[in-house]
Amino acid sequence: MTPYPLERAEAMIAELMALEGPTDDEWWMLTVADPSDSEVFGDLVVHLTQEGRTAEIGYTLARRVWGHGYAVEGAAALVEYLFETVGVTRVEAMLHPDNPASAMVLERAGLLFEGHTRSSFWLGDDNSDDWLYGMTRPDWDTWRNRPRHRPEHVELVEVTRDNLDAVLALATHRSQQRFVEPVANSLAEALVPPAAQGETIRPWCRAVLADGEPVGFVMVGRSPSGDQAPYLWRLLVDRLHQRRGIGGAVIGLVADQCRTWGAAELLASWMPAKGSPEPFLVSCGFVPIGTGDDGEVDAHRVLTSAPLRRGSGSS
Repeated sequence: MTPYPLERAEAMIAELMALEGPTDDEWWMLTVADPSDSEVFGDLVVHLTQEGRTAEIGYTLARRVWGHGYAVEGAAALVEYLFETVGVTRVEAMLHPDNPASAMVLERAGLLFEGHTRSSFWLGDDNSDDWLYGMTRPDWDTWRNRPRHRPEHVELVEVTRDNLDAVLALATHRSQQRFVEPVANSLAEALVPPAAQGETIRPWCRAVLADGEPVGFVMVGRSPSGDQAPYLWRLLVDRLHQRRGIGGAVIGLVADQCRTWGAAELLASWMPAKGSPEPFLVSCGFVPIGTGDDGEVDAHRVLTSAPLRRGSGSS
């Protein structure tokens, strides 16, 4: 790490304290602290440009407090302040592609992945790509007005010509695409399904509706002979509808459907990494049973007999 003299730090703090708030073409810093004892955990920074209409943000937290949600809480509060009080028209941020934790912070504050630039960032002699995130005022309005409540009714319906465009428009956060493919990729793979143990897998695709609105997509792989257990091939919940209990409801409906096929278990797998669906799937009753050749964790959920839920779809 490059040395940072105490005198330079003191001068920077004095300059920041002289600012009464964000100023065009100047970096402005806030501290992240525990309100009960004022212990400082880290900082948030803002750089206004375009005569105060665009804001670049950044954040740094002490390693000892990672994983407690402070970065998300701070970044979200800063984004709200910039749009509602400062009146910017755009908030943006950049990060290293190998920093999924930071990407997850921006995504949970509502920012959208907009692309990346190749070999564009230098730190000493180290060169890397940059991931670009941004949010406009309309994006902010959509994000803050997204539904937060648990839906009254979740159902699985066939993907048809009438709902295809809405289903294709569903998307996860960018950091989640390491673990779940976009809907278009899943539908393309369903057209040319792989083989397993000598059988070509039969895909079962359904759109997920929450109170009548398309919010997700699920695909199960079936064995034509029924000799192999069904496999949870894809499960995607749109970024604007996550954390509403929809994923758990879908797993329950899929389990019900598998029972109608006479299956005794439902298989799944995940790649162990930061942000993987492992905690969610484990909470839904999946138990690890081994590790595949590709490093993915194989798991299953035993399907005990239970009454079918309404809206489970059809075979």
